[in-house]
Amino acid sequence: MTSELSTAEQAALTSGSDFWHTTAVESAGLPALTVTDGPHGVRMQASEGDLLAGVPATCFPPAVAGASTWDPELLRRMGEALGDECRAMDVAVLLGPGVNLKRSPLGGRNFEYFSEDPILTGVLATEWVRGLQSKGVGASLKHYAVNSQETDRMRVSADVDERTLREMYLRAFHRVVTRAQPWTVMCAYNKVNGVYASEHHWLLTEVLRDEWGFEGLVVSDWGAVVDRVAAVRAGLDLTMPGPDAAGDRALVDAVENGTLEAAALRRSADLVREMIVKAGKREAGAYDAAAHHDLAREIAGRAIVLLKNDGGILPLGGQSLAVIGEFARTPRYQGGGSSQITPTRLDDALTQIQASTSAAVTFASGYDDIPAAVEVARGSDVALVFVGSVHETEGADRESLDLPAEHLALIEQVSAVNPNTVVVLSNGAVLVTSPWEARVPAIVEGWLLGQAGGSAIADVLFGRVNPSGRLAETIPVKLADHPSYLDFPGEHGHVRYGEGLHVGYRGFDAREQAVSYPFGFGLSYTTFSYGTASGDGLEIRVPVTNTGSVDGREVVQVYVSLPGSSVRRAPRELKAFANVAIPAGATTEVVLTVDRADLAYWDVRLGRWIVEDGDYVFEIGASSRDIRATVTRHVDGDAVRVPLTADSSVGEWFADPRGAELLGSLFAEAAAGAGDSTMAAMASDPGMLLMLNSLPLSRMAMFPGSPFSAEALTGLIKAANE
Repeated sequence: MTSELSTAEQAALTSGSDFWHTTAVESAGLPALTVTDGPHGVRMQASEGDLLAGVPATCFPPAVAGASTWDPELLRRMGEALGDECRAMDVAVLLGPGVNLKRSPLGGRNFEYFSEDPILTGVLATEWVRGLQSKGVGASLKHYAVNSQETDRMRVSADVDERTLREMYLRAFHRVVTRAQPWTVMCAYNKVNGVYASEHHWLLTEVLRDEWGFEGLVVSDWGAVVDRVAAVRAGLDLTMPGPDAAGDRALVDAVENGTLEAAALRRSADLVREMIVKAGKREAGAYDAAAHHDLAREIAGRAIVLLKNDGGILPLGGQSLAVIGEFARTPRYQGGGSSQITPTRLDDALTQIQASTSAAVTFASGYDDIPAAVEVARGSDVALVFVGSVHETEGADRESLDLPAEHLALIEQVSAVNPNTVVVLSNGAVLVTSPWEARVPAIVEGWLLGQAGGSAIADVLFGRVNPSGRLAETIPVKLADHPSYLDFPGEHGHVRYGEGLHVGYRGFDAREQAVSYPFGFGLSYTTFSYGTASGDGLEIRVPVTNTGSVDGREVVQVYVSLPGSSVRRAPRELKAFANVAIPAGATTEVVLTVDRADLAYWDVRLGRWIVEDGDYVFEIGASSRDIRATVTRHVDGDAVRVPLTADSSVGEWFADPRGAELLGSLFAEAAAGAGDSTMAAMASDPGMLLMLNSLPLSRMAMFPGSPFSAEALTGLIKAANE
């Protein structure tokens, strides 16, 4: 144990030795471990002079694409492949996955995050972690917590109420921690309600360890620690990068002068030691680069979302094709920043399209040479226009959801001469499609698809893959419609999460706001019909039939609501989903189970999760706005009683059976007593009693004739809560 180490050695063990390694303690037989960036590839730095240049590794589709598969098993396979590559490069911990919610579509790092929904995020990330860690490689769940923007990311305070924090921004973290036990959790740069995440005792210790039972260590994001002593005291264990000689000395001094308990430093050092020992049990590995490229292609193909396909223009047949836009030849396949991967190979869509057909394929780079692109389009049966966002990157939020002006002009002018124009998008977060979508019959949402994205796009365009991707985030008609619009990115060091629980589709649905494409939406080259839902309790069974002529996949989604709830809720919330392959003409009974704990809301009065008693509505559908079947099930609620106090209102006293009995007796006595007293008059007048509903009981002591002396009130409260 680290109790055998000196205080100085313990302090050194809790900081890195350089950018990518922990500190070795040779006297204790503890070697340095290598950690490196993920999450969609192993970004091993190739040279000291270039931080972002990496050793070649498979660039899998980033999370923006992976989430659109809605397939946990596929994400588990990706995690396993990443684990094999980590072992081949002697990497002990891969820094991922990122599970922060996409609060705003402007978030610069949204391409690294899964969804605007915590259940979808948590389910997918849990399998990613399980896959990675099955190979003896640790995950680093990030960025804990409420890291939803890049603007002022090192200092901004995310100001959010506790119910929203618990139900939305911590829920995915909770799921992954409790179901997969990642080796590490990475704290965020930002503050949460005024306190740096790296110094947030409530987040790092009270919630993460004491409530959730996290067994691993908390590592800082690179450069997130402001005060090493405060961070260790709060529950942070490993500060990266290093070395940090000044911080090490500060820890030693704090232990010696008593401002930091020796046990706190020893605990952190013990956790680092345990990770080093665990990682040391791994065997060296190797991986098949070609097989991993094939897996990246499979994931990318399953991630593509077919947004529009009027007239069945897709899949392509033997038509002559105009391929327009430089992105077809020079693909955008990942975002910028610490997750940039040097791919083992890189497929482009143009080459793959040319290889997929014997018909004529002509190319024009577009954007800066639109007249040439128009001529190419005019002479072809179908025009494939590749457009998208110019950049998404760590460190900067986007300024707009619009396509660049030259891309919009390209769509407008090409579609004017060729009515069979298919738009293929490349983007790390949603782009608005209104109003230009009306000009084209087909739109393919191609996201950032990793190194095999070019092949995957060709697979979908030519029907080798039947598209089954579904939106993990809503596409609004315009940015101003978004629930976060008025409170992003904040000012003067604070950002207010003013939309509360109504993140993403929850907010659109609560306001009955029109959207271009709803959460969960995606088309197929076949069609599906849903039968009548059945089942018992929280199990839902629904027959789904592939009514088309080709095999396909349907993503069956379950949304839940509670009419008449005592607390504010969204009109519907995703609680379960299933990705099901169904052959043409076949019917499959899809079984989905809603976890009872996922029905709970956070009761701020009691400080705990509560499942409310009531008749819950379970809506089964193909998106949040395409409901195909509905069932209502009664769910027995948790026993809840909020203790009555002097500050409880008259209405709250009467809503409680025991409180109503006691208070009713007092009011009856007052009404039967001094007939001309103010209290008696109020007690005998139903209208006055209604007015008193919001009055705290203690305030009634101010009224003439009130029976609520301090002594009587104390006795009443004691009797009510016995």
